[in-house]
Amino acid sequence: MIEEALLVEQLQTEATQKRAFELLVNTYKEKLYWHIRRIVLDHDDTDDVLQNTFIKVFRNINGFKGESKLYSWMYRIATNEALSFLNSKSKKLNISNSEIQEKMIANLESDVYFEGDYIQLALQKAIATLPEKQKLVFNMKYYQEMKYEEISAILETSVGALKASYHLATKKIEAFLKED
Repeated sequence: MIEEALLVEQLQTEATQKRAFELLVNTYKEKLYWHIRRIVLDHDDTDDVLQNTFIKVFRNINGFKGESKLYSWMYRIATNEALSFLNSKSKKLNISNSEIQEKMIANLESDVYFEGDYIQLALQKAIATLPEKQKLVFNMKYYQEMKYEEISAILETSVGALKASYHLATKKIEAFLKED
């Protein structure tokens, strides 16, 4: 794996930008795919949001100042793109964000790309009931096993607030699963 500072330099240099961007995409596409997929749930929607994320990264790489890690910056872009996508989708369908979540969970059961069993589906239903921030924190901590410091850089929130959000999320998920 190429050193991050060198990769950023190559991304910001026209002569090396194309090759560096291919490396960037190949390095991060799977991690970003699953991060986005846990937010939007649908495979095709995830592909669209992932593509938009990489387009934004490419267009804005010269504005990247290195104040955070490159992957934190990209995760922030991916998170914002996914949330914007959901907001746009709910507006187009003229329904609330919670209704869009219910629709997406219902679609998961028939999604050929969803490889989970009954337990995974129940967990996704429980996660869908969480407020947006708790959902993001839970997914990053539980599925991606990110450290609170990494999540803090991505979501621009204090570690203490993230720990509280994760704790509340796990309690709500446990309560939901006991009811189900």
